[in-house]
Amino acid sequence: MDQDTPSDYSEPPVRGVAQAGVRIANERAVLTLITTNPGASNADLARLSGLGPQTTSRILTDLEARGLITRGQVLRGRRGQPATPLFLNRRGAFSIGVELGWRHLELVLIDLVGTVLTRYREDYDYPVAAHVFPVIAREVKKLVAILPPEHRSRLLGLGVASPTTIAASIEGLGGTAEQRHAWLCIDIAKQIQDDTGLSTTWFNDGNAACWAEIAAHVTPRPANFAYFQIGAFVGAGIVTNEGLWEGPTGRAANLGALLVTDRCGLPAFLHRIASLRSFERRLNQAGVAVPAGSPHLWDWMALEPHAGAWIEDAASALAQAILSTQAMIELDEVIVDGVLPRPVLTRLIEEIHRQTALLPKPSEESPPIGAGALGIDATALGAAELPLFRHYFSRGWNLFTA
Repeated sequence: MDQDTPSDYSEPPVRGVAQAGVRIANERAVLTLITTNPGASNADLARLSGLGPQTTSRILTDLEARGLITRGQVLRGRRGQPATPLFLNRRGAFSIGVELGWRHLELVLIDLVGTVLTRYREDYDYPVAAHVFPVIAREVKKLVAILPPEHRSRLLGLGVASPTTIAASIEGLGGTAEQRHAWLCIDIAKQIQDDTGLSTTWFNDGNAACWAEIAAHVTPRPANFAYFQIGAFVGAGIVTNEGLWEGPTGRAANLGALLVTDRCGLPAFLHRIASLRSFERRLNQAGVAVPAGSPHLWDWMALEPHAGAWIEDAASALAQAILSTQAMIELDEVIVDGVLPRPVLTRLIEEIHRQTALLPKPSEESPPIGAGALGIDATALGAAELPLFRHYFSRGWNLFTA
């Protein structure tokens, strides 16, 4: 079908699966099983996957030959044949994640199991294209050099996470019209790929952070999950039916653009009330200097009573956004996180609970609302994890758990 021809929603999206596709799907399933059930044996994997023992054995032999899995010591003394535990080979593959954020740049190098091997971070007032891309190229080169020469061929590539449209808001952070125009002309993924020579995939920053959070979640992971990331603006992501909801362009789940009401009952975007940018405006209007550096290092007690007033307003707006999202998606859980220090994040979530109780609800029960596990590390980590996941693992994570 021509790419310009509109698709019919009732038309089957898949007409058939070639044998090679079945083999790849089976490999992904087995590798995912080993991830979620470390130490499982051949027999365990065959039982959990529904594949025959011989098929499973062939797949394991191939995965081991490719350096993706390792075998532990044979377990004897059990009923039946001795079992060999199987694990991911953490040195089987590597990925680099880049967060090109509103207030900071972060790069991480991770291995196949998601361990951060090294990282680079710098803060700034706003991203200047002429500065950030040379820094990314320089630091990527350093990250690659950390890998032993025999492992560099296992570097899958690079994921970069950024706001969807930097140009639209950079002047609001202090950037110039010239810098706005520069961002309008840049394809971020292409620029980094040209500068580094590494295959590069772009992700929305909220989606990347959401993915890292769901990947770090204890099992069983929720099938339907909403994530709010409090930063210069409000990043967000949604997991539904055990998959990241990105939309055709990767820009879906822009929950920061939900309309809520402020304390005067006037409509406003969630960004305008619950973001740190809104807190900075509050401080400026009160004649209070905005602290330097990352907000997770600020002395928030010194910013009272303005901090408390912002937390109350932000929580009210977030409570409205959460209930609006619940009206569209049957959420199993909501996570709120960001660049806030843990005590401030805890206060915010407690206030969200209080504000939620005051609002009419689309269903009898509100979803559980909790704090994220990753904080400021989520976006860069998600940008690194997503290329590995898409290349090696199954699309659903709770399909093959014991």
